[in-house]
Amino acid sequence: MKKFRKVLDGLSSSSPGGVASPSCGSAAGTPTAHAPTPQDIHVQETLVSENFQICKTVRHGFPYQPTCLAFDPVQKILAIGSRTGGIRILGRPGVDCYSQHESGAAVLQLQFLINEGALVTACADDTLHLWNLRQRRPAILHSLKFNRERITFCHLPFQSKWLYVGTERGNTHIVNIESFVLSGYVIMWNKAIELATKAHPGPVVHLSDSPKDEGKLLIGFESGTVVQWDLRAKKVDFRIYYDEAIHSVSWHHEGKQFMCSHSDGSLTMWNLRNTARPIQITYPHGKILKDGRKESCKPILKVEYKTSRNSSEPYVIFSGGLSYDKSGGRRPTLTIMHGKAITVLEMDHPIVEFLVLCDTPYSNEVQDPYAVVVLLEKDFIVVDLTQSNFPIFENPYPMDIHESPVTCTAYFAECPPDIIPILYSIGAKQKKTGYSHKEWPVSGGTWTLGSQTYPEIIVTGHADGTVKFWDASAITLQMLYKLKTSKVFEKPKAGEGRAGELVEEDPYAVQMVSWCPHSRLFCVVGISAHVILYRFSKHDANTQIVSLEVRLQFDSEDVISPSEAENNPCFSDPSSHSPQPPGSPGSGTQDSLPCLKVKSRPVRMPPGYQAEMVVQLQWVDGEPPQQITSLDINSAYGLLAFGNCNGLTVVDFLQKTILMCMGTLDLYGAADPYQRLTRSPRKNRQSTSDFCMRGLSHFYSDSKKRIRTSYQSLTELSDNQVSMDMEKSKSPTSDHVNGHCTSPTSQPCSVGKPRITGVSEGPRLTRRGPGRPPFRKAQSAACMEISLPVSSHTEESRENSFSRSRSSSVSSIDRDTKESVTTLQFGESYGRKGDALPTACLWVGTSLGVVLLLPISIPTEEEERMEEPITMGPSGTVLMLKGSVLRFAFLDCGGALIQSPYEVWRDPNGPEDPDRPRRRKLINFSPSSSQEACGDGHLAVVCSEKQAKVILMPTQAVLFTHNITESSFLLRADVVSVCNSVCLACFCANGHIMTLSLPSLRPLMDINYLPLTDLRIARTFVFTNGGQALYLSSPTEIQRLTYSQEMTDNLQDMLGELFTPIETPEAQNKGFLKGFFGGNAQTFDREELFGEAAAGKASRSLAQHIPGPMGLENMKAAAGGVVGDLARARIALDQRGERLGELEERTALMMNSAETFSTHAHQVMLKHKDKKWYQL
Repeated sequence: MKKFRKVLDGLSSSSPGGVASPSCGSAAGTPTAHAPTPQDIHVQETLVSENFQICKTVRHGFPYQPTCLAFDPVQKILAIGSRTGGIRILGRPGVDCYSQHESGAAVLQLQFLINEGALVTACADDTLHLWNLRQRRPAILHSLKFNRERITFCHLPFQSKWLYVGTERGNTHIVNIESFVLSGYVIMWNKAIELATKAHPGPVVHLSDSPKDEGKLLIGFESGTVVQWDLRAKKVDFRIYYDEAIHSVSWHHEGKQFMCSHSDGSLTMWNLRNTARPIQITYPHGKILKDGRKESCKPILKVEYKTSRNSSEPYVIFSGGLSYDKSGGRRPTLTIMHGKAITVLEMDHPIVEFLVLCDTPYSNEVQDPYAVVVLLEKDFIVVDLTQSNFPIFENPYPMDIHESPVTCTAYFAECPPDIIPILYSIGAKQKKTGYSHKEWPVSGGTWTLGSQTYPEIIVTGHADGTVKFWDASAITLQMLYKLKTSKVFEKPKAGEGRAGELVEEDPYAVQMVSWCPHSRLFCVVGISAHVILYRFSKHDANTQIVSLEVRLQFDSEDVISPSEAENNPCFSDPSSHSPQPPGSPGSGTQDSLPCLKVKSRPVRMPPGYQAEMVVQLQWVDGEPPQQITSLDINSAYGLLAFGNCNGLTVVDFLQKTILMCMGTLDLYGAADPYQRLTRSPRKNRQSTSDFCMRGLSHFYSDSKKRIRTSYQSLTELSDNQVSMDMEKSKSPTSDHVNGHCTSPTSQPCSVGKPRITGVSEGPRLTRRGPGRPPFRKAQSAACMEISLPVSSHTEESRENSFSRSRSSSVSSIDRDTKESVTTLQFGESYGRKGDALPTACLWVGTSLGVVLLLPISIPTEEEERMEEPITMGPSGTVLMLKGSVLRFAFLDCGGALIQSPYEVWRDPNGPEDPDRPRRRKLINFSPSSSQEACGDGHLAVVCSEKQAKVILMPTQAVLFTHNITESSFLLRADVVSVCNSVCLACFCANGHIMTLSLPSLRPLMDINYLPLTDLRIARTFVFTNGGQALYLSSPTEIQRLTYSQEMTDNLQDMLGELFTPIETPEAQNKGFLKGFFGGNAQTFDREELFGEAAAGKASRSLAQHIPGPMGLENMKAAAGGVVGDLARARIALDQRGERLGELEERTALMMNSAETFSTHAHQVMLKHKDKKWYQL
């Protein structure tokens, strides 16, 4: 206690100049001059570098840009390949594994080694890879790179170690799966076709062995030629020529006939007895026209021909084949033909591939199909074939994250334990019906709930205004509840006022969310500059939604010039910079309107989150409202605060009133650290932000999905001359790359301009244009919490924009800017240096690195709170950092994190007890109540995009300063709890993830996690407690990772097992007569034909063998779960056997020695038996 009082005395005597501007070059963890050291306040830091390690945990969502599909009918696991080289392996819920080819080449085909725990992938770089699935994280064992031919098709017969590989040249090669080397046996295309044929048959599009005889290989060429090759005799059995190109081939299980699908939408049936012509030609979707011609149809890309025990009629299932006349207005289809019944299933997206799931892995048995797995471009469904109406199975995987494009994310760990069951019970009523009642057929692998699990929730906001709550506990993901924010508003009609301009622009897109799990208050910020407040209730209600409109647009224009030194800021009178009050003269009534219209009638709301209040920013002087860039809500105070590049608004949501609406300059009071010179509006009213956003507009490709890709065409301008002028005026230190504003602090926000007397309205209308959406976006990367899909052709410029070094000085373009409110935080703190007790405060951070404190006076009694007004205002306190302020957090003087106060949840629509009136129950985490031993005061952690500072309150002395980055800038920073302590976690634009200790700001980890940063990742990256984080790795997938060594060590126990030991089902006994007369499958020794002894070695130049990155010892170390334990047990057993063998040998040697000793002793006894003692 005495030591801490000495610290406070020392702080009070320190100079304000030293407090406001600590040494910018101070090293990490170095105390600032004239400030007390951490040792004086006795903060025991427990975190060390060994506590941190970056590791990807699991990936959720639909595989982005899928290309192929495979299924193991014995293990019941499914694999999906993607265009980016990724593989997703799925089993029962909880068994979900993602692996990536290092080359990034598209996966063309997948082949399981059925019931062997291995997978073969064929990639677009003409490389085959063998993956080991007998471990929780699959790894490549072997690779084979083809040098002279391109791979087009692969086939691996069941229980065979020889893989057939077809190439673009029409040749067929054979690969040994065990050694992953080519056999010398090759089927050349010129031997497969007739010598008289002059034309090349084209690439190999199909390979399969005959169900009747494994020694017969059916080869399908793209041109329409089909050849059956006798592997033993090395000759052709028969050749089939057809006029139309072949896309796929499927056998009947008896091996006597097969079916082909063609490019003209036809199906042909061929019998091996007569291969001169097909026995049947059908056009399933083509009709005969009046003139006798057939309708032209689209190609049938794939056909499956399956037999069933329960029916004499086979199943013929195919994709495509619609007539061109009908397909224009129809969606992609999957057709199921069973006898005379034809069922056409329309899909929402194009079909990539489908597989028919059968009970048996043997191709020569009755197949008995029970389901069809359909992989679409943006969805994944399984159809139940056992029911006549073909219902789909309910998908247990979170494949619908991208149902509407994700625009923001939030991650909450260590939630209250009751929140997940409540959300699940409410969300269960929202689920669709009509699913199949059977169990999900992809049920392979094993997964158990880990011991170290705690409630986790992920919240995603979407472009259509929906918000989804996901249960993310135990590295799984399951949707809990879905909220539609668009139901708060009237539907906009085309050509009707401001809303008419937004009909096609997704005006409800969610920009950011704020959620308090304890009080269950939920706040949503939309792209139309609106804020919606929701309360949770278990009961439905008819509620009148309160609508508040705010005029947050200012008339003055300022030039911001940096002061000579941060130590001595120049102060100016900000009286000339005041907001235009609502309803003031000069504001047209047609402009004082919000972008959307809130429903004025009482709205019936189901149980769950129910809208209570909507706050909207108004149009002013023909200018749209600026994007909201920051948000915070506090249930204990009953206050909601949000800001943008014009100023700050605070709303009392208990009294439903606007408490404060103030411009950013007015927040300073008399403590403005910049010189701001008032100027007259320029003749050219083009704002710099329009120029900056023009650069951002190049990031997005599809113009038809403007707001669906979030901010796409919101920045297109017609005044090119102004952009050229701005290009010429750029400063060398402004770091604009290719027209992109690369710095959050150098990205200005456009402001509303006053009407100018004498200036015509024409240029303004021309500048905005009829097609320009009525929004300009806040430019700061710290402010924009939106997910932006990126077009591939701008990747280089995107990388430059995030990695280019920036200067912290204010450039010539920066001077033409408004100061944005970038972050807000309610909490118990000291509003002024002389305060003895903490009070409610609002911390405000701006894009110029300024931190402001606004003390709040709130009535303590509940009755007074609902009636008496709250008072708050600027305190004149100014702290400064480099770059935009990103995050605030508060620690007590013992280093523990201080949570914000909150109100305990109570159901607003629950039944009232007359004996016990409803009263608010508040939980307050005051600094003084959390530290009796340390006295009053607390630590404030402030992090900007360049710098972090730890400040001791109420003296406002800077204890520690750390310059996090000079060449880049932070995109995300959070104070999180890890290993029973706290640290500052940062994600940098150059891809680095860093952690700093608190309060000393000592670097603990700095890892280059992402070699190339991505704009989407920048918008969606979030940290949470427990050492976890997530980001949107693709438009359809969420990647979770951990930066905790403890969780990395326990990850193997949390992941599911892909392989489980299962006995391979035995082949059915066909019976003597059928086997004798039917010519059943003959025994076939592939080793005898394809082995090196018979076929020789393949040419070394044809393919190159590449050993996998994991050797045998690494595989043993990485193997986990049942298989790994069995392997280790087997090794231990072998070692034990060796030791027992050695022990047995030693025992035998000892026995031999004993027998020798006994023999010698007996001989000595016989020698001296008859002698007297004196004769010895």
